Amino acid sequence: MEAKDIIFSIPFIDQLLGHKLYFDGTVLIMTALAVLIVFLIAFICTRNMKLKPTGKQNFIEWVIDFSRGIAKNNLPKQNVEEFHLICFSLFMFLIISNLLGLVTKIVIHKTNYWKSPTSDAFVTLGLAAVMIIATHYFGVKKLGVKGYFKTYFSPMPILFPFKVIEEFTNLLTLGLRLYGNIYAGEILLGLICTLVMSTNWIVGFVAIPLEMVWIAFSIFIGAIQAFIFTTLSMVYMSHKISVEH
Repeated sequence: MEAKDIIFSIPFIDQLLGHKLYFDGTVLIMTALAVLIVFLIAFICTRNMKLKPTGKQNFIEWVIDFSRGIAKNNLPKQNVEEFHLICFSLFMFLIISNLLGLVTKIVIHKTNYWKSPTSDAFVTLGLAAVMIIATHYFGVKKLGVKGYFKTYFSPMPILFPFKVIEEFTNLLTLGLRLYGNIYAGEILLGLICTLVMSTNWIVGFVAIPLEMVWIAFSIFIGAIQAFIFTTLSMVYMSHKISVEH
């Protein structure tokens, strides 16, 4: 039987709504853990900074430069400084979240206590929704309400319904692409893990190197998906804040 996440409800909220509202405790815990890890990495790596960087300072500067490169390649030049820290935060959160499920697997009495938060569709779609809403917000901020909504009718008014549909397809593809890759990777890792623990020592012996190879491949996929999600978010942002598009 497949392990289930920690599910709970809050009586006070249930009374307000008139029906039960369930929360996924495993996802909430792992999301909070990912945020904490990102904060600790940024905090530790930026202590006692020097003019000639070494070690941890080299690492954090490399990540910042990499995320700045994503912003620089996809945003108008004048907006890079405004959005590169958002790009950095998003990339760091995603790569940590994607890789958490590769660290270990904790299942007690068929209850799952550890997983990548991005292996949950609600997390990835929620994150995608936040980024899509942010593009609208900054679009209105940069172009004004009238100028922003005018872009939906440019270059031809007939394109308006297609541009509206595009907003929903962007949301779904951004969120589901990330979810599908991370979820599928963890499922396969779990299946290989059952082979490793098989009573047949020959099967277990063969499964061990297979598990190591798949973990390495999953690390690669997790990093690539973090890069793709961040890049597409900046592309969508560029489309909203730039009149040229």
